[in-house]
Amino acid sequence: MELFKKPNIDFIGLRWIPIACSAIVITLSLASMALKGFNYSIEFTGGTLLQISFPAGSDVKVEGVRGALESEGFNTEIQSVEGPRPTFILREQATDDAAASAFADRAIASLKKAYPAAAATIDRKDVIGPVVGKDLRRRTLWAIVLSLLGILVYVAYRFDNPIWSVAGVIALFHDVIGVAGLFSFLGLQMDLLIVTALLTIAGYSISDTIVIFDRMREKLRADRTHDLRSLIDSSINETLSRTIITVLTVQIVSLTILFFGGPVLHDFALAMVVGNLLGTYSTIAVAAPLVYEYRIRFGGKRPHHVPVDEAAVKLKEGRRHR
Repeated sequence: MELFKKPNIDFIGLRWIPIACSAIVITLSLASMALKGFNYSIEFTGGTLLQISFPAGSDVKVEGVRGALESEGFNTEIQSVEGPRPTFILREQATDDAAASAFADRAIASLKKAYPAAAATIDRKDVIGPVVGKDLRRRTLWAIVLSLLGILVYVAYRFDNPIWSVAGVIALFHDVIGVAGLFSFLGLQMDLLIVTALLTIAGYSISDTIVIFDRMREKLRADRTHDLRSLIDSSINETLSRTIITVLTVQIVSLTILFFGGPVLHDFALAMVVGNLLGTYSTIAVAAPLVYEYRIRFGGKRPHHVPVDEAAVKLKEGRRHR
């Protein structure tokens, strides 16, 4: 299946436009993370997660639960869960283990006071101490860094050229930092599910990049009659349909989760949708052009088109057949 019949887009000629856009995305994302930081979930800061439910038919709304908790001095994040009974997820950050453990008892007491005819029950209770949250945040950062380093080593080994791996990881960095910067700017919560989305985006992005790199390597080995620019352009154009189709399949699922998956999966789906768009853009218009830019500046220019000696080609083919 092909979406485009023999496309002929001059990606290398237009390379500075997407490269400049990527530089802007990275700069703005880093600026947001430096100035605003992240809205970390309790997994990274420490605190208590409660899932509470009320009897079926109870007229309990998010606003009422929030008001009951705020009257006790809590600044709790509240999330409604669809189901046969009014169910809510409460997240409260804590500065020490004692406060994290005491939140559950105080929250239930305040809700019983606000709703005496509808007894709240605890369906789930998770308590994470601040020390554990800090350690988990450190481990998560190392997981992302080591993943990028692993991809760097793998691509360098597969293509026998570290420059190709550096270009691929720069494209990955653009994708991951772009999504992280968006979450920082919008103040969306950064939790383990979003970290999973970031690593998934990196995997999809490098997979598409390797497909284009593989086609480039084949052409560089087999075709000695065309310049580097035309070979890279033809490699991107020949794999364009495959790249778009692959991304569309992921985007259809991600968009479905975004609009119909409920509030629990909304931010995860948003990260996947934005990350896939950034990954496709960087794969097509950033990674390969960076390889080209390095080759013409530091790796020696490949000669431009050289006329083919038809007689020599026929003689070579005749010898091969014999």
